[in-house]
Order: sequence, then structure tokens, then C-alpha cells
Amino acid sequence: MKAAMLRSIQASIRRCNSSSSSVHLLGRRYSSESAPERKVAVLGAAGGIGQPLSLLMKLNPLVSKLALYDIAGTPGVAADVSHINTRSEVAGFVGEEQLGQALEGSDVVIIPAGVPRKPGMTRDDLFNINAGIVKSLCIAIAKYCPHALVNMISNPVNSTVPIAAEIFKKAGTYDEKKLFGVTTLDVVRAKTFYAGKGKVPVEGVNVPVVGGHAGVTILPLFSQATPKANNLSDEDIKALTKRTQDGGTEVVEAKAGKGSATLSMAYAGAIFADACLKGLNGVPDVVECSFVQSSITELPFFASKVRLGKNGVEEVLDLGPLSDYEKQGLETLKPELKASIEKGIKFANQS
Repeated sequence: MKAAMLRSIQASIRRCNSSSSSVHLLGRRYSSESAPERKVAVLGAAGGIGQPLSLLMKLNPLVSKLALYDIAGTPGVAADVSHINTRSEVAGFVGEEQLGQALEGSDVVIIPAGVPRKPGMTRDDLFNINAGIVKSLCIAIAKYCPHALVNMISNPVNSTVPIAAEIFKKAGTYDEKKLFGVTTLDVVRAKTFYAGKGKVPVEGVNVPVVGGHAGVTILPLFSQATPKANNLSDEDIKALTKRTQDGGTEVVEAKAGKGSATLSMAYAGAIFADACLKGLNGVPDVVECSFVQSSITELPFFASKVRLGKNGVEEVLDLGPLSDYEKQGLETLKPELKASIEKGIKFANQS
């Protein structure tokens, strides 16, 4: 039963990629014995997102080495996760003096480090604490694994990704193809909510989500959703959009001050990291939404569909046709997203 459960979880991770062809290719082309050696580092591995994310990455057969880092608690997390009978070798690292060792040789670095949201807090309220944490971690990444793909989960992503870019620029290591804001949870929510309202099988649903990763900057493109759910009215679409935008708040309030969206975020982070590993390994047509350096709007960073490959971002895809409601949403989100980006850049350059 345990083996069947493990296979089911791993199959679920593989199925989640929006490109079914790449999912099946992964299954055909890579077993744990034949897949290339890949090291993944999780920074903030002892936290609410970090622990379940570490578990999910341990289940990924594309990972050969898993480095778990935090300021405390990682020896226990690493020991626990290391007992799972999957391919990757697990090592735990604690404190700034061991950060370099955790990062050396990493192909993918996932950053869920930082404080979680509490009731009444916006992502912007997290800025002063998490911005400093992200800055220090990115300085180390630039030194110890400058060519790694960096998956930024720490909020506010609309600001922490620009902070990371500026830190890497200062270090002379910035490659816009290798820095990603993980917005996959917005996509996961949009798929789930759309399937529930439209009464379509959720495993076959695809919904692009563009813009940013906070409140009104999150813009699900339900006009492009597949399969089509013809029973949805304009009011339904507005309600689905609002719920997707407020998904994080929904969880914070439901947990009544005892946490934020940790489990679903870990799942989404694992899905995106898996897509990055597939891309690195040469699996074709791996497409996910992510907050990256972009020229598809006038803003320097923007979330949209991205084709992943051996160098990270292979192509930033256009937004495609938008409904009038989505066009309005796009214009509405731009000022707030612009301000968040500029706030991150300012922090990186003045501190």
C-alpha cells in the first residue's frame, strides 16, 4: 500500500504540468536510474511551507541530492525526510555558516524562507522582514551557485523577485532566464475553483494566471480556460477571479491566526520545481506560469506563461486574446504591480 501511495503521489506531481505531452515524455524518458544528477536546495526548509515542500521534493525522482537549510530545526527535518526510500540523498544545514555548503552545486534553489502571513496582514506587511531575508540568501546564491535556477516563494513575490535581480546584478551574476517568482499556487487555485464551479474534471483543467502574485495583481484568464465550461456567467467569472485573488486570505482566516497557505503552497512549489527540473533535463514543451523579467507589458517583471528549458526561461509567451473584463483587470493591476516592483528595487539599492 505504501508503494502504491508513493507511486500515486509521484504520478500526481507529473500529471500536474499543463503540457500533457511533456508529462508522458517524463514518464518514458526518465527513471530514477537514468535521470541526470540534480541537486535541489530548499532555503527555509524547517518552516510551514519548507517542511511539506521538502517532503514533496524527496518524492521527486528527478532529484538526486536534496539540501535542506534553515536557521534552526533542519537536522530534524532532514533526518525525518531522509528515511523515505526514494532516490535523493538528504542533508540538513543550519545557520549562516553552513549556507554555502547547502548551496554549492545546486541546480535549483527554492526559497520559501521568511515569516508567514497572519490575520489582517497583507503581503506588503511582510516586506520589511522578508526583504532582508531574501537579500542575504541571494547574496549567498550569487557566491556559491550563481548558475542555479532560483524559485522565489518568499512573499511579497512582486517585490522579492526584483530584490533578487538587483542583488544578482550587483554581484555580476544576474541571468534573467534563471530567476522565477513562483505563482503556481494562483494557477492551482484557479484550476480548482473553475473546475468546481464549471463542473468539469479538475485533472484536465488549464487556466493561465498572469500579472503578479498579490490581490488584484493576480489575473486569471478564464476566457482561455480549457475545457470550456459553458454554464459560467459573467458574474461567475468575476466571482471566480475574486476568489482566486483572495485565496491566500481565505486560508489565513480559516486557520484563525494559526497559519497561512502552507500545504497548498508547498504543493505548488513542488510542481514548479518539477517543471524546472524537466526543462533542465531537456523535456520539450514544458510550460508554466511564472513571474519573470518580461517585455510583454511595459513593466519590467510580469507573470505569464513561460516555456522552460535547459537554460531556464526559453521563451516568455504572449498573453493571448483577452476578454474585455480581463483587459480591464490588466490595466487595473499595473499601477499596484509597478509600485511593488519599484519598492523591491529601491530596497535592494539603498540597503
